Amino acid sequence: MLKPLLHYRLTSLLGLAIGGLMLVAAHGAGASQLPGEGITVKPLKSSIAEETFQTLLVMRALEKLGYTVEDIKEIEYAAGHVAIGNGDATFLADHWDPLHIDFYVNAGGDEKLYREGVYSEGALQGYLIDKKTAEEHGITNIGQLKDPEIAKIFDADDDGKADLAGCNPGWGCEKVIEHQLDAFDLRDTVTHNQGTYSAIIADTITRFNAGKPVLYYTWTPYWVSGVLVPGKDVTWLNVPFSSLPGERKDVDTSLPDGSNYGFQANNQRIVANREFAKNNPAAAKLFEIMRLSSNDISAQNSRMREGEKSRADIERHVDAWIKAHQDTFDGWVATAMNAAESPGK
Repeated sequence: MLKPLLHYRLTSLLGLAIGGLMLVAAHGAGASQLPGEGITVKPLKSSIAEETFQTLLVMRALEKLGYTVEDIKEIEYAAGHVAIGNGDATFLADHWDPLHIDFYVNAGGDEKLYREGVYSEGALQGYLIDKKTAEEHGITNIGQLKDPEIAKIFDADDDGKADLAGCNPGWGCEKVIEHQLDAFDLRDTVTHNQGTYSAIIADTITRFNAGKPVLYYTWTPYWVSGVLVPGKDVTWLNVPFSSLPGERKDVDTSLPDGSNYGFQANNQRIVANREFAKNNPAAAKLFEIMRLSSNDISAQNSRMREGEKSRADIERHVDAWIKAHQDTFDGWVATAMNAAESPGK
């Protein structure tokens, strides 16, 4: 009986030793675990293809933190904000502040959404016409298109009204344009052409290249202003007075230099689900500290316009940006990691 008992005791001790080593190993693995391990992130973007670059850059940083990041889902801004507020998605890298303020408020505001820091600053929007026509007819303000004779200069379809290459429904800018057509008494002389912006603006550029007058809406950073260069090819139009819809009805849209393009200067910010940010301090800190210059965005967008627009192309652009700014990128990740280790700081 002694031998079986001795064998049992030795086996038990060996089992306890192995179990202890496994616990130590598990503890060590836990200590080095990345903050995002086991957590899935669901990114969103609008139908603007050029937003893929900014979104992928955030996704790459999240992956470095250990998060499992799903592929981008495409949805327009209003519904996207609601989805994030409800927890059906995690973040949107192109929340325009203050253009999207109504979307933000309607989706629950600060109670449901998280936005700290500025991802890309100083975005402009407004109306432009070709410089040749501006100088020939002395047009400096979109209010001048209230005159039917001035408006007819930009008539592309022979209906007697100016044709404005405008903004896609659901982007937010279309609400401003529609509001201003009424506010500036332009409804009878200007047609707001909407649809697929890329197609509308391509037609506008074709008309410009043919020497015809053009009237269009655009924003920066975006590739259009690299093709139709303000001050050289085209000129910004001022508006008669500040007039915005919704929450911003009393806002003065004048810029520091005295110009008034009818839109406030915007900052692009990362907006995320508030509960996710609360439970994931590393991701929250990352969303807060990432910065991308408008020049870098415009440069990448121009490459897309020149034909490098496949997903593989944009992935390559992101790789190149990270390599050229490796210290910055690594710094974002390190700061985010530190926030996970020292939440609240």
